[in-house]
Formats: sequence, structure tokens, C-alpha cells
Amino acid sequence: MPRFEVQTRERVVFVDITTQVAAEAARSEARDGVVIVYVPHTTAGVTINENADPSVRADLKLALERLVPQSLPFTHLEGNADAHVKASLMGSSVTVPLADGRLLLGTWQGIYFAEFDGPRRRHVLVSVLAAR
Repeated sequence: MPRFEVQTRERVVFVDITTQVAAEAARSEARDGVVIVYVPHTTAGVTINENADPSVRADLKLALERLVPQSLPFTHLEGNADAHVKASLMGSSVTVPLADGRLLLGTWQGIYFAEFDGPRRRHVLVSVLAAR
């Protein structure tokens, strides 16, 4: 299965992976169908959001930190319970339509890997399902 690595350098960060996903989709024999982007980690996720204004990523980070602060009295003993909750809220996959070998993202949309327990080296899996 096609995959690529993402190296994060912060505990919580949103990394634009649109270009890498588009490159994996372009390598596929399928020209039309859907692209599934999956993150196989319990303290990371993936989302689609605005790609024009970088402050949107900062706002997402701020909102998640306020919703699920690391300081809550969690019972998970590894010290990263907040990361597990944030990853569950974000989700582990997104699906993007593919037409003529191109991702059909909206004008302002990008695909973001969401790190909640970095810095780490992570994997992103990309699966292209051809239309019939």
C-alpha cells in the first residue's frame, strides 16, 4: 500500500500533506474514483480544512487545546491521554474524490496530518479506489 512518512517537530502541529497525497494518487493507475488517506496512529489524525490562511491551523490547535487540555485529571498513565482524545475527535481518515487523476478538493481546501503527541516520525497510508 502506498505510504509516506511525516516527521513532526512539535507536540501539537498540523502538517500540510496535500502535495504528498496528490503525488501518491497520481502514481495510481486509477484516473477516477476516491482517495482514502489513513493515519494508523492513536495519537494523530487527519483532516481537511482551509489551506489559504495558516491562521486556521493555529485556530484549530488553540480550540483543541482548550477543549482537551493536557492538564485534565486523566487516568491513562503515559501522559498523552489528551492526544488520544484529540485524535479521536479529529479522526483517522479522510476520503477525497479523484477525477482525471486529480484530487477534487475545494478551492481553499488542503489535507492536514494532525500530530498530538510529537515530535515523532509517523506514517500516512494512501489508498486509491477506482470508479467502475
